[in-house]
Amino acid sequence: MTRLPLLALLLLTACAASEEPAPAPSTLATATVTASAETIAVATKNADAADDPAIWRNPADPAASLIIGTDKKAGLYVYGLDGKIRDFNNAGRVNNVDLATYNGRVIVAASDRADNANAHIALFSLDTATAKLTPLGRVPAGAGEAYGICLYQQVTPTGTDLYAFVVLKDGTINQVALDLSAAAPTGKIVRTMKLPSQSEGCVVDARTSRLYVAEEDAGLWRFEARPDGITAPIRIAAADGKQIVADAEGLAIAAEGPNNDGYLVVSSQGDNAYAVYKLSDDSYAGRFRIAAGTFGATEETDGIEIATGDFGAKYPAGIMVAQDGQNAPNAQNFKLASWADIKKALNLL
Repeated sequence: MTRLPLLALLLLTACAASEEPAPAPSTLATATVTASAETIAVATKNADAADDPAIWRNPADPAASLIIGTDKKAGLYVYGLDGKIRDFNNAGRVNNVDLATYNGRVIVAASDRADNANAHIALFSLDTATAKLTPLGRVPAGAGEAYGICLYQQVTPTGTDLYAFVVLKDGTINQVALDLSAAAPTGKIVRTMKLPSQSEGCVVDARTSRLYVAEEDAGLWRFEARPDGITAPIRIAAADGKQIVADAEGLAIAAEGPNNDGYLVVSSQGDNAYAVYKLSDDSYAGRFRIAAGTFGATEETDGIEIATGDFGAKYPAGIMVAQDGQNAPNAQNFKLASWADIKKALNLL
């Protein structure tokens, strides 16, 4: 028989010991849907680059809505629903993104990782007619590496306040009050919360003032979003290998109605699926995958976003945008799926 040299045997043993087995897929029933469209791939090839999307709905012409997507190595893309690139801003190492219509402007906020020791928020204005992004400035968001971000607006007797929740890589969550009244934006940390380990995905349901955060190896948590709210989290679901297979990544809210109707969706990255929970009582509602069809499947999804409402013929009840971590032979991109198809697959109609 062939004998390997001692050095080769040692190298093989070391490699085998360092490799972690892939998580087993969930044993729970998992429905499937297919994507209706996909975006042009990001320019950064052969890297984990595309990460997180946000959706702006055009109320006058829903089919002309826009998607903002991050290339966390390079900057921000603006896409049409046809997946074509409308704009690119070389904002650098921006990881997650969110947007809000605030005081008549569409404000885009991204977690800025240019300085791993000090988090920042990169702010932009989106011209919805031209699909162009204009930088407004950077706002400090605390010590640590910026990871996740989501926006929250609170109506007060004197107006509307805009906040950004910045999730640091170590699980710290800073609530930053943003002031966009001057030429250069400013911010102030008004509250800090903490999860025990690495966290990233977050989303706010403005209807109930609830903040949801995904702790990657632990699961899904809920906080109060109001700046005077308690800071203790409430666990919704564990990364138990069934409902959620770690890592728990991107989060999205499919709001339906004025109250707390609708669903919370989390990327179950470990088995290329998405888990769904009822917002009304945090109960589990099912899981699904975006499988290969006219367009490819989604795998290893980081960021997701859902917007309900009419988005044209392909998306009559809403749209889901999901980062695709494996888009060979091209670089990573984002897939678009019909929310109506997802609800039908999960018998949520």
